[in-house]
Amino acid sequence: SLCPQVKAFVRQDIPLYHNLEMKHLPGADPELVLLSHRYEELERIPLSDMTREEINQLLQELGFYRKETPDAPVPEEFQFAPARPLSTLPPLRVPAADGKTPHERDEGEHPDL
Repeated sequence: SLCPQVKAFVRQDIPLYHNLEMKHLPGADPELVLLSHRYEELERIPLSDMTREEINQLLQELGFYRKETPDAPVPEEFQFAPARPLSTLPPLRVPAADGKTPHERDEGEHPDL
């Protein structure tokens, strides 16, 4: 069953997002499935451990357009959002286990000779 955070997101936030739809699969963990404009699956992001705030933040980073109200018009430039070539999407920021980026970690280990 959906945790309260995800449930609140589903009920209150999904109607505000353009091009976002909910498919409920009984017994399945909630996932965000990103599709290309040709409806090819690009990525699945599990939502069960995320707070409502984190899910909203993620969607906005991915380029989903959030309307003021469910019936608000969507500006033309966002009609197809977030469908765009993957090459223009910023890479998802995943912190390393120690909280440092790999770049920072390497600097001390390879002093310039």
